[in-house]
Amino acid sequence: MKSKLVLSVVAVTLFLGMSTPLLAEDATVLRVVVVQTDTPDAYVKEMEKGRAHMKRLESTGKIRVWKAKFAGQDAGNIVVSIEYPSLAALAKDDEKTAADPAYRAWLKDLDKMRKIVSDSLYTESKP
Repeated sequence: MKSKLVLSVVAVTLFLGMSTPLLAEDATVLRVVVVQTDTPDAYVKEMEKGRAHMKRLESTGKIRVWKAKFAGQDAGNIVVSIEYPSLAALAKDDEKTAADPAYRAWLKDLDKMRKIVSDSLYTESKP
């Protein structure tokens, strides 16, 4: 379901004719997912499984995991960033993960231990 959301965002962006850097093949894309969890250490460990899945699927995305410390009411949240070399690379990885039963099962297990606060896409701005 989340992969459908990403594809929908990509499609809407393309149809609305966003700026050229978004469509540029070399524009780096960053997906940022902020989650709340009662078990932050266990959630961080689960991200290692995600890295293993992405490696197995030959993903070009690079996962990083952050714990919010001095973040007001958001302190304790976990931020997962996945950097892709381009929007096309994100779309290709999204197709792979959506079609992979093991990856989908892993996401379903993650949903038992988290609440997604936000899921955003950013493109790198270049002068």
